[in-house]
Amino acid sequence: MEAEPRADESRDVTLPTESLAPFRRLSLYNSPYPAHDAGCAIDLYPDSNDGISPVSGTVRETKTVRTPQKPYAVEHDHLVLVDCDPAWCEAAGLGEQVVARVLHVDPGVDPGDRVEVGDSLGEMVRSGFFAPWVDNHVHLGFRTTGQNLHRASGSLPVSLPVVPRPLAWDGRGTVRETGETYVVVDAPTHPGQGWCGIGAEGDGEHAGVLDGGLPHYDGGGVLGASPETEGPVSLLGTVVGDRTGRTVAWRDVELEVSGERAHGLSLFLASAGPAGAKVVCPGHAFERGERVRVQVHVR
Repeated sequence: MEAEPRADESRDVTLPTESLAPFRRLSLYNSPYPAHDAGCAIDLYPDSNDGISPVSGTVRETKTVRTPQKPYAVEHDHLVLVDCDPAWCEAAGLGEQVVARVLHVDPGVDPGDRVEVGDSLGEMVRSGFFAPWVDNHVHLGFRTTGQNLHRASGSLPVSLPVVPRPLAWDGRGTVRETGETYVVVDAPTHPGQGWCGIGAEGDGEHAGVLDGGLPHYDGGGVLGASPETEGPVSLLGTVVGDRTGRTVAWRDVELEVSGERAHGLSLFLASAGPAGAKVVCPGHAFERGERVRVQVHVR
């Protein structure tokens, strides 16, 4: 059997700035699924439940798939394939056309339909691929036309058009939002504009921003720092992982929030708006307005 053409890992898709404009949060690594390995996909979070298109092009195909059955999720998810316009591909630093793979949107479009950045592809769905603490989002990855377009893994690496700003954080904050499986605190504070997130410690402004589920997923990333950097990565005074390029393998650490064991931190980038830490802690009893402190310990 002829082997599937592999993604060219030396080339990535640098999302045009306009493709990020409709979204308030993003993450390349905050997922347990192989589609996100090495930052080869990005999750984009809009303000509404509208599945906004981050690309311009023509819908090639839509496909419905059955998902793991969970009490909080729908039974099916969907794949929308879009042939990206040559102009969009050029803006993304590509010399050839690529196909965008969009997941978690119930298609309101059909093959042959034109879409522009910011158009609705349909309503987002909460499928069995989601952990209970994950918000609805648009999953985006890219393949060349010669690759398998349906397979979960094998997409091109995704890069950002901006250098995100790392924010210092001492682990303290006030709970401003609660859910059954998480709390969000009001720190660190967003500077008011631009993409930013909790910074890795040790290298000052060049440390980069941490991305991923620490430590509840196997690994994460450091975005915005030199891609050649290798070595330990620290948060809240503790080494939490080891970095190769922008990808981080978490060490065996655990988190506490005000003395209670926590499942982890959900690390992401935020645009102009709240940037506070999201602590995954199923079964918690914390209330809005309560002061908390997050700590990291080596097991």
